[in-house]
Amino acid sequence: METRVGRGSLLLVLALVLALRVPFLNQAVQGDDDIYLTVAAHALVEPLHPTHTTYVFRGVEVDLRGQPHPPLDGWVLAGLIAIFGDVKEVPFHAVYMVFSLIAAAAMWRLAQRFSPHPLWAALLFVAVPAFVVNGNSFETDLPFLAFWMAAVALFVDEHPLWAVAPMVLAAMTSYQTIFLIPILAVYCWLFHRRDPIRWAAIFTPAVVVAGWQLFERLSTGALPAEVLGGYLAEYRGFGTILANATMLFIHCWWIVFPLLVPVAMVLAWRGGIWGCRARDVLFLAAWIAIFFGCGAAVFPAGAARYLLPMAAPVVLLASRLPPRWLAIGFGAQLALAIGLATVNYQHWDGVRRFAQRVHEVAGDARVWVNGEHGLRFYCERDGDLPLTRTEAVRPGDILVTSELSRSFEVMAPTVPLLQADIRPAIPLRLIGLESHSGYSTVQKGFWPFGISTGAIDRLTAVKVVVRQPTLSYLPMNAPEANEQIASGIYDLEDHRFRWMARTAVVVLKSPASPLPLRVEFSIPGNATARRVTLRMDGREVASETYPAPGGYTLATAPLQPGGASATLQIEVDRAFSVPGDRRELGIVLTGVGFR
Repeated sequence: METRVGRGSLLLVLALVLALRVPFLNQAVQGDDDIYLTVAAHALVEPLHPTHTTYVFRGVEVDLRGQPHPPLDGWVLAGLIAIFGDVKEVPFHAVYMVFSLIAAAAMWRLAQRFSPHPLWAALLFVAVPAFVVNGNSFETDLPFLAFWMAAVALFVDEHPLWAVAPMVLAAMTSYQTIFLIPILAVYCWLFHRRDPIRWAAIFTPAVVVAGWQLFERLSTGALPAEVLGGYLAEYRGFGTILANATMLFIHCWWIVFPLLVPVAMVLAWRGGIWGCRARDVLFLAAWIAIFFGCGAAVFPAGAARYLLPMAAPVVLLASRLPPRWLAIGFGAQLALAIGLATVNYQHWDGVRRFAQRVHEVAGDARVWVNGEHGLRFYCERDGDLPLTRTEAVRPGDILVTSELSRSFEVMAPTVPLLQADIRPAIPLRLIGLESHSGYSTVQKGFWPFGISTGAIDRLTAVKVVVRQPTLSYLPMNAPEANEQIASGIYDLEDHRFRWMARTAVVVLKSPASPLPLRVEFSIPGNATARRVTLRMDGREVASETYPAPGGYTLATAPLQPGGASATLQIEVDRAFSVPGDRRELGIVLTGVGFR
């Protein structure tokens, strides 16, 4: 028999949500927030095409039309920027609390329908660690969850047409709203097999996603899905898919406190709690299986937050346990979630404070940011610039680097200015230099969260000083190479060569008398570059087109630089990248210089 509780229980659930959100209103910008804020800023310029801009990611400029989400979250942030005049953490988070309240209210309504203990089910949902932690960001997770949950709650609560509106909003927030179609199809088959209105309504996400793609194609000539597909191809190797699926499976056991799961399975095996509501259980199990299967196939990083739309059925099944078990699990789960959220707050607050210190010491110097996430946002807000792989830093420039999210190694002589270790005292980690937590990405490990007191990140600010080149001819394996390579050349491989990007810059000691300038290189079989151009101190001195892969030497007539050193710039006409490696690859260098 369906259990009903008073409206007071809903107020209790919403009060818990507020109690979990208010202490984190001043949460610093974190994770991928900076990307969504970039979309929002462009939405103020081009409202109908907010993703039609670029973003420097890992040192490479990328097209944000390949951003893996439609633009609704960017529009929301754009509206807040228009209202408040800038990105302001406290009022922004206060507004985003609404999404948490909507998701919790929808969960409470679903619990009335599917759980013998509705209040405990709703409380367990609010205490899901990913809900507590990721609800304090500006990413799509909570807006999408709110619309997803509202759509399901209205659909199963005899209001299928009312569910269309949140389906539309969900589809404009995340493409995985498509997963709703098979999930709700199972519900229709089990409970409303002959209801044509419900069968028609479930296809709303597909219509919305297709409509958005068509609008973009007709108005700009490009499909966002095509751009996104090109980027996702880098992550679609079998090993990557298997690792992501494994990490998602591990996270499944931490949606609710793990000790609840085996007890629930034992009771289910005995048939003591689910037999009278077999169709309910079948629908919830199908929801879990469909979402997990689809997510394992498409999600790129195996993050815990990806499973938030699957939390409701997991919690609803677990809530069929006796209340004493639910109380124990809720307490343990909430304690873990608050601990993780606190560590997350301290992590990004430390990044925010470090960026403020950089601004205080930088003065009029040009500042480059070699890192992602919150560090990028707070430095760029002060006028700093993201460092690209082809940028040649100059003496006097300041480099700000995050060891955790560093895009690439910068080869330049520097002196230290500032350093800070981000090391919260609570021995929990979502990510970290000294942790193997896969909470945010499986690339960091296979633990659902870390237990450690080690450093999460190490932030540095250094000042670039004048280079003193000692070699006129620079083999790529020379000990002096790191001092004389300015930009665009990667780490040494096989003890003898280095890949370069589309543009590379090297500083050379001027020879005592005129000598030819030579670049010894090879064009591998998978390389797309064919034309190589040399510029010395900004003046073109040689250019040649090569018909096929192979080993080559490009040389000039004897040259004599005007000063004690010369800057050599090497350019190729095309570059490429390989799956799993975001480096821009041009040609392979073995030696450059006067010889």
